Amino acid sequence: MTQHTGRTYVVTGTDSGIGAALAARLADDGARVVRCGITEAADVRADLTTTAGRASAIEQVRELAPDGLDGVAFVAGSPEGRVAVGLNYFGTVALLTALRADLARRPAPRAVVVSSASSLSAGEADLVDACLAGDEPRALAVADRMAARGRGGVVYRSTKIALNRWLRRTAVRDEWAGAGIPLNAVAPGIVETGTARRTLLADPASARVLRDALPQPLGLPGPVEPVAATIAWLLTPDAGFITGQVIFADGGAEVSLRGEAPFTAGVRYGPARLARMIAWTVVGRLRTRT
Repeated sequence: MTQHTGRTYVVTGTDSGIGAALAARLADDGARVVRCGITEAADVRADLTTTAGRASAIEQVRELAPDGLDGVAFVAGSPEGRVAVGLNYFGTVALLTALRADLARRPAPRAVVVSSASSLSAGEADLVDACLAGDEPRALAVADRMAARGRGGVVYRSTKIALNRWLRRTAVRDEWAGAGIPLNAVAPGIVETGTARRTLLADPASARVLRDALPQPLGLPGPVEPVAATIAWLLTPDAGFITGQVIFADGGAEVSLRGEAPFTAGVRYGPARLARMIAWTVVGRLRTRT
């Protein structure tokens, strides 16, 4: 038996790559996996870039798992413009929001989304803002303008930046952390998938640029299995005290690019929080004197 034995998970993007590897790993470890994709091998087939497709996916999941879900892993993603907007951000957020209630029915629920190490680079602020505002038509219009201006390649990472920020805002809220549902992200670097081979690694010159833009000291491209294993661990009952984190499974790209920067400045508390801390410190000292 493993920590996954007897648990029920929903995994998207199971047609190939990380999603396929994750689904296979979880099933081998004794879990029941509801596979979501677009091929005949999927248990749930739906277009997550559309409102109707998302509603269909949610309905199909609930038919297959009427007793609730122990975990969800939203892996599906696309580098392609409008598809990236609808799938990477709006589709992921819509399914997470809808299936939160199904997670809450189980004793040790977990939620994981797949981000990207490309989110370390700057994105398009207008697109990120439109996503975070929940304005899908505006986000699609921005993506179209970016493509027309030759900046279509920035759409993908912008959707992942928006997803990271949404997660950081959302994970600590009452309906997630308050309900005992950890929500985290795994941000892979460039790994050995068909999509990477067809796009990022197809041209030797582009591949050479990537070695500077997204250096991976542990190897480029990296293997898929360690990324799947990281997601799988976040779905276990053991991963119950970690939430709101974007974990970079990227072969060392994040540390190569940011180094010590995240730890060179301490947390700056807002006035209200600082006032509460001071007040309770005073109360504590007064109590010790009585």
